[in-house]
Amino acid sequence: MNINYPTGKSSRQGGEMGGLIFRVAAPAAIAATLLFSPSARALPSFARQTDMQCTSCHTEFPILTPLGRQFKLDGYTSSAENNPYPPFAVMLMPSFTRTAKGQSGGAAPGFGDNNNFAVTQASVFYGGRLFGPYATDIFGKDAATFANRFGVFSQATYDGIGKVWHWDNTEFRYADKGTIAGHDASFGFYLNNNPTLQDLWNTTPAWGYPFSQSGLASTPDAAPLINGGLAQQVGGLGTYVMLSDSLYLDVAGYRTLGPGFQNQVGIDPTGETQIAGVAPYWRIAYDQMVGDAHWETGAFGLDAGTYPGRDQSAGKDHIYDIGLDTQYQLSSGVSDFTGMLSYVYERESWDASSVLGNTSNTGDTLWNVRATANYLYDKTFGGTVQYFFVGGSSDPLLYSGSGTGSATSDGLILQMSYLPFNKGGGPAFWPRSNVKFSLQYVVYNRFNGARTNYDGAGSNAQDNNTLYLECWIVF
Repeated sequence: MNINYPTGKSSRQGGEMGGLIFRVAAPAAIAATLLFSPSARALPSFARQTDMQCTSCHTEFPILTPLGRQFKLDGYTSSAENNPYPPFAVMLMPSFTRTAKGQSGGAAPGFGDNNNFAVTQASVFYGGRLFGPYATDIFGKDAATFANRFGVFSQATYDGIGKVWHWDNTEFRYADKGTIAGHDASFGFYLNNNPTLQDLWNTTPAWGYPFSQSGLASTPDAAPLINGGLAQQVGGLGTYVMLSDSLYLDVAGYRTLGPGFQNQVGIDPTGETQIAGVAPYWRIAYDQMVGDAHWETGAFGLDAGTYPGRDQSAGKDHIYDIGLDTQYQLSSGVSDFTGMLSYVYERESWDASSVLGNTSNTGDTLWNVRATANYLYDKTFGGTVQYFFVGGSSDPLLYSGSGTGSATSDGLILQMSYLPFNKGGGPAFWPRSNVKFSLQYVVYNRFNGARTNYDGAGSNAQDNNTLYLECWIVF
């Protein structure tokens, strides 16, 4: 989704790189990603490291199975100890997009009004143990035990729509096991650039469905800040623990990175929402067995003072997000079913934005609901349906692109997928490769306040209905 947040009347290049630790580790992330030339998605480098098929950790990738969640909880470090390959992987997404009505002037620079082919994105990854299979060679056998507790997920992406390279989802972890008050505990620390990137379930924003969408079709303007509004713009340091394989706790703090650093990694900071100081993030989830199924219920939140458009001249706004989520997952015979439900409520105090003339109101609310069901048959044939709803206060200045001043959008996403190599694993010279062919159709009932056939301003929500064909290749 596009993120519509107030921007200041002038862009102010303020802000500092968050924290001494991030000053040291962030350049290392870029070096690992770019110098070695290699979202957490389904990475063949993980499968090669564990000597497992993709279906061990995923149903229809990137949906995680219990084993996949444990691998992530262990900091991407679990290994079969027989992998000779460095932890590199590559992803390509060639695609075709058709919207119900062509977009006058082109869907994007260099593209036609409709019926567009593109490589939506291409990514290179360095993911798995931080030192790959070489920790013993580098540090010696004894020190390698400690070194192999550090894991990494780093992604550099070529945006085939914007024609630019940029750093993408990136995370460093340290993970270990022990006991806390007599309970078995998996715990660790992480450093990442996207709130909820560290989460284990597919109900929080970073890994929620839709896992991929066209970059050549209009999408609703409004989304809560935590739903991607800070991705790749921030650095966060956090800690987590899983007690008795059931209770998961996670706390972190996020800070906006300096504009110079963002420019160096391909992110344009102009007009972005800047965190004032540090924004705390929290997460609690409980996973239990219900028969043969895993059922998770949880909550998460982000509390941020913000400068609109990086403009500090009028003080700061305050944005508070709180989310509720649940996931039910059952694998039985040849069938895998995952049901996901998430709700995010946002309270916005526009103390600065209203003064700058960016909003009509001094405060607004916004909420987002996603209900998703995914079914995978024989690890090969997938089907997904999602109902989504975005609603909130009317604000003609904030939602100036809407004829009604409303953020309201809702509709369905329908998708069929075919994974011919999911049970196998690609060629012998580069094992555990995979591919997913998808046909996705997005149908809108309301779009930025416009209803189907009529919104009082002559627009039609269903003009934005989108047919999207994609080949998701990972190797």
